[in-house]
Amino acid sequence: MSTTNGSIAPGASRTTLAPPGTNTTRPKSTGLIPTNNVTTKEGVTVRTRIDPTLTVDDVVRQLCVNLKVTEPSSNFALRDKDTDELIVNENLRKKIKNKANLKLVNAPNIEAAEIIQKLIIRDEKTLKMALWSLKKFIREEKFAQEFLTRGGLSELAEVISTEHGNTLAYALEAMHNLMDLDYGWSTLDNTFVFRVVQILSSPNSLINVCRPATAILKKLVEADPMNAPGPLIASSSRSPPVAPPGSVYRYGFQIVFQQMRREKGSLETVVNRLGSADTAMILHSMMLINSLLSHVNDTEWDEFISELERLNVRKAVIRLMSSHNIDDLTSSILDFQANIVRVTYRKKSTLVEPDVEPLHESALEYIWNCSKVQEGRDSDGQVMKWRMLGFSSENLVSEFQDVGELGLDCLRNFVADDPELFSKVILEQLSRPVDKRCPVARASNEIVELLAEHWVIFAPAYSTSTTYQPFFLNFYRVHALATQFFLRMWNESGSVGGESPRIVALARSQVKVALQRENFKPWHEVERDFLDCEYRAVRDRQMQELEAEDDLLSKVPVRNLKEKITRESAEFVRQQRIQCLLQGAWFVNGIPTPVGQSRRPNGQWRFMRLDNGLKYLHYVDSAVQFPVRNGLEDLPERIEIAAISQIATGTCAPPPNILRDHLDLPPPTNLTPSSLSFSLLTATEGSLADQIASDQSRWADWTDGLNMLRRDSGHVTSDETAGYIKALTEIGLKIKLLDLSGEKVDIPSGLVAGPPPSNTDFFFSDLI
Repeated sequence: MSTTNGSIAPGASRTTLAPPGTNTTRPKSTGLIPTNNVTTKEGVTVRTRIDPTLTVDDVVRQLCVNLKVTEPSSNFALRDKDTDELIVNENLRKKIKNKANLKLVNAPNIEAAEIIQKLIIRDEKTLKMALWSLKKFIREEKFAQEFLTRGGLSELAEVISTEHGNTLAYALEAMHNLMDLDYGWSTLDNTFVFRVVQILSSPNSLINVCRPATAILKKLVEADPMNAPGPLIASSSRSPPVAPPGSVYRYGFQIVFQQMRREKGSLETVVNRLGSADTAMILHSMMLINSLLSHVNDTEWDEFISELERLNVRKAVIRLMSSHNIDDLTSSILDFQANIVRVTYRKKSTLVEPDVEPLHESALEYIWNCSKVQEGRDSDGQVMKWRMLGFSSENLVSEFQDVGELGLDCLRNFVADDPELFSKVILEQLSRPVDKRCPVARASNEIVELLAEHWVIFAPAYSTSTTYQPFFLNFYRVHALATQFFLRMWNESGSVGGESPRIVALARSQVKVALQRENFKPWHEVERDFLDCEYRAVRDRQMQELEAEDDLLSKVPVRNLKEKITRESAEFVRQQRIQCLLQGAWFVNGIPTPVGQSRRPNGQWRFMRLDNGLKYLHYVDSAVQFPVRNGLEDLPERIEIAAISQIATGTCAPPPNILRDHLDLPPPTNLTPSSLSFSLLTATEGSLADQIASDQSRWADWTDGLNMLRRDSGHVTSDETAGYIKALTEIGLKIKLLDLSGEKVDIPSGLVAGPPPSNTDFFFSDLI
């Protein structure tokens, strides 16, 4: 290879780096070799032609020889002068091709040793700069390994335990970036966790301190042994899994929540920050709450959920839904919504057992006391207590079997909303003849089932809603309104015993009308629909609906079958979406709108593929599309799935010179965001990727597939995916019903379980 031709800036020199024995007097090919400027530590700039077949170590060694550097070449490394990115063998060729400006700097081992020394000395003048460098370099594997090997983790933790202000903010950011690695921080103990909780809870903590502190707690919550990659060490079925020695997956919800308990008001502080003026602070708080909800264990479940309800977290999120500046929060709000679906399903599936659960006993005692009714006896001399409130029997386990703890909570909240009104209603019903009494308690449970059916509370799978559901988050208030509607319809229609299913049908019709257009409809209209509607108008509308509907679908066994098929359909679509990610696809590299912090791609096109471990998105940028081989050999770059905090949609525009034949997109005008675009966002660094899909199907496959991969997520982005789940459910249901109707099987409205065996002298035979 020959030296660079042309002028050189004053004070600069030029050199050529090639393998030993290479003739550098003549070029070996007609192609021009790119020229890179390399700046030394002394500020001297060298224009250099680097042979791309060299390793980074060889490049540094030859630079040191040519520049007559006396220190060993192992003490030096190369970085991108503009981005500070460390040059390694994997990105060297790209830097040469792009003619990146490089600089000769200390090697990672020297840099790590110097930073650790500054952490130990803690001189105020040098500490901030050291932490500023640390939070950038710690993401690099070579630097991180040197930093951890030299005991840097304990020194960084010590800085966090003593410093304040911006110094503390930089230290927390460095720790958070370190925790992006899946190794090296397993020695962080409860003292450290408690210190982070204290920082988060302190009213004196700055916003830029609270943001990384919240993010660190989220990382610790998600470092649950259940999330550990690979096989877990066997443990008893009653104990949580045990992480392998040295694994960072040894924390989880229990560790973090125990320390939050010690610091009074810490969870309240997190919820209160949902009202912060700082969008990033809101985002971090939402993500922490979602992680806690996703990973809460059985032991602390009741306590944690009760505390969140006491802090009115739902109300805080509803306020965010109605805000006008929440584009960055959309994904986190939908995640929260999906988590509350899981909470609601679990409550509905949890049996009410007052003899076992003190909370259940306490709630029932409160309901009974508020009724102001005296216990009596029926004509057979049997005790009459709960039947006086409208239950069918005195067996409360059986009465709440279909609605579980959710039904008990709804009834208690209905009573607590206006205890005097509840007492008045109960006493009024008891004053009537037995056959004309409205079964208030059973009415409450029927409404719970109707609302669960309306919001598809069928399974702890991910939510299929792609829009905000503020009325769902107001579940208890909607239940109270619908229950009042039930009572009013009973009175206005002059119903008698046995006509409860007719009123349930009216309530089902009214629920559909009152809760439609949920993401647009104001709350006062919901109240009006339930409280001001006339019986005759509701009845007429319901009769019209009955003409168009099949009564078969309203039967309990059919509804239960629909729940089962919905779960199966959701899992089928989830697997299909992930398979699309594993196959990979080409995308256009979009231009963010508005233009912000994003990593500038090296070509117009990008091919992305998910690895088989579901941990990384591998990709390659190119000026043209080309056949990509199976596997990951053609995909040198990667994005860690765990680093993605949000999949935002409608975020970028196609480049002006994009070929119109390749995309079903309108021509770009003033960087108008494409409806087929999406961005992979982090909580702190902006966008990791800005892509535009070739069509609606690919956009839905990837946006929903990526959402389903995230640990703290589960919501569906596209109407297409939600539509697939609905269509598969309806087709599956019709096929099952056709089988039954073909065999002329009569489907009952409900099934009554027989009495239990009188003894245990039996066994289950094998099915043939």
